[in-house]
Formats: sequence, structure tokens, C-alpha cells
Amino acid sequence: MGTKLTPKCGTWWGVAPNPLAGESWDRALTNFENQIQRPVNIVHYYHSSGQLFPTASEIARANQPGKERLLLINYKPEGGKTWAQVAAGAQDQRLNQLAAYIKANFNQPFFLTIHHEPEEEVKPTAGSGYTAQDYRAMYRHVVLRLRAQGATRIVTVMNYIGLPKWGSQPWFENLYPGNDVVDWIAYDPYIFGSGSYWGPVSDLFNRKFPEYPKWPGFYSWATQFAPGKPLMLAEWGVGEQPGNPAGKPDFFKALGSQAKNWPAVKAMVYWNAAADRTVGATRIDSTTASLQAYRNTGLMPYFNP
Repeated sequence: MGTKLTPKCGTWWGVAPNPLAGESWDRALTNFENQIQRPVNIVHYYHSSGQLFPTASEIARANQPGKERLLLINYKPEGGKTWAQVAAGAQDQRLNQLAAYIKANFNQPFFLTIHHEPEEEVKPTAGSGYTAQDYRAMYRHVVLRLRAQGATRIVTVMNYIGLPKWGSQPWFENLYPGNDVVDWIAYDPYIFGSGSYWGPVSDLFNRKFPEYPKWPGFYSWATQFAPGKPLMLAEWGVGEQPGNPAGKPDFFKALGSQAKNWPAVKAMVYWNAAADRTVGATRIDSTTASLQAYRNTGLMPYFNP
């Protein structure tokens, strides 16, 4: 792999292993891998201000003999402060502690996202503390602070929601922190329901809606806006299609043959969950056919770089 954790070919295959029946995240990961008959390349975890990471358990998963995995950690550094306050140094003590912990406990590269999916939290009024420019400043400050304090092996990820609604906002591009502090660009697409959110594989990578005619799709936007940056689906999932039990397994099957059409995407990290208030059950074993289709796709060489 490259210095920024890019695979030499194909795409990494990963998971956020949400517990499905009250088990631990560790147990959920083991269960998921048993179901798909392979180890994942990336395992996804979430932390907030005041928490130190990677935890001992996460480090064990990263270094498990024969199943070494890359860590993807989403970190919300605010701890009750606004984006503008964090950018001004309000959480520097915690950032210093985190950097020291990382340096002492995990001297390996790992993916780090700073406050994923910020679009729906933007308050564009000047002085709100939550403008797009405030987010940009916070992201830059956190990354530069961690690096300056010795956490130099983090591989930074800018993680958007990626929906046409947000990409069409006048402030959208002001969120981007800058190429010097962004190693990967990520977005979180889902396929679900029976309306506009259900669609072909192209919608997973490059969704467009007719009511936002100027939005070219996230893949098109990102590859034009930041050429050469590797892209990641940091969360993606497929719900059941009402009235069509074959919809979900058919989607997984189609993905296996079509993913190569989107070569800038170098990592796909599945959101495996029992239920979501919007998407429904993304768990791969929602039906026997779904599990089989997902398993077969994940065993393809393209997803085993």
C-alpha cells in the first residue's frame, strides 16, 4: 500500500460492525467476518472529545495475527464547544493529550476523520460558530495541532454526507480544509426505500437529483475539485426495497461487476446495522440471498487488494 494507505489496485473492503443483538463491537466484528468468510481491510470506530484512541481493543483488532486491519476513526473534538471555539484553541489541552497517547501507543498509520458529515450542522449566519468557514478552521486546527504534537502518522479523511442537497449549498466548497490537511475525501451514500433513494449502482457513487440540476454527483465533483485524492465510501449501506426482496441482493451482485467503473474510490466501508430510522436494516444478513450476494462480491479480487 502507499504511504497514505492507498491500495495498489482495487479497493479496500471494510465495515462499521454495529452490534446487532447487544453484543460488543469486538464480537460484532468477529460475527461479520465469519459471515463473509474473510477478514475486512478496514474497521470503523467512533470517538468524541476527551476519549483517547485507538483503544486497547481497537489496537488488538488492528494487529490481530493473520487478520491485520486498518483503523478508520471518526473523531468529534468539540466537547461542547463550537467549531469556531475549537479552531481558536479551546480544546488544545485535550488535543495535546490525544497526540501524546497516539504517539506512545500506536505508532502505525490509521485513517482519522474530523467531525464527519458536517453539512447538516452548518449555521451560515456569521458569528454562529458553525459556519462552513468555522468548520474548515476547526478541521485544520485539529490536524495541525495533532501533527505538531507528534501524531504524524495519521491519514486524514474529509468525510461529507455527499447528498445533492448539501452539495448545492452556496457555502459547500468552503467546508474543504485544504489539500495539505486532507489525504482522502469520503462520503456516506445509502440505497434504500422505493423512491429517489433507491437506484442503480451509479447512485451509490455519483447520486444526482433532478431538483438540484447543478450538482454533478459527488464522485464527479470530488474528482474535479481535488484531482488525485483517493475517495472512500466511509459509510455505505443498502436497505430492503419494499415489495422487491431481490432488490438488495441484486444490488450487491451488480456492485461486484460495476465498482471498477469508479476507480478513484479506493475504500468501501459498510454500515452493518440492524435498523436505522431512515434507511432501515442495512445488515447484510437481512435475508439469506442478501448475505450470499454480499459475501460473493466481497470475495472478488477487486475487493481484496
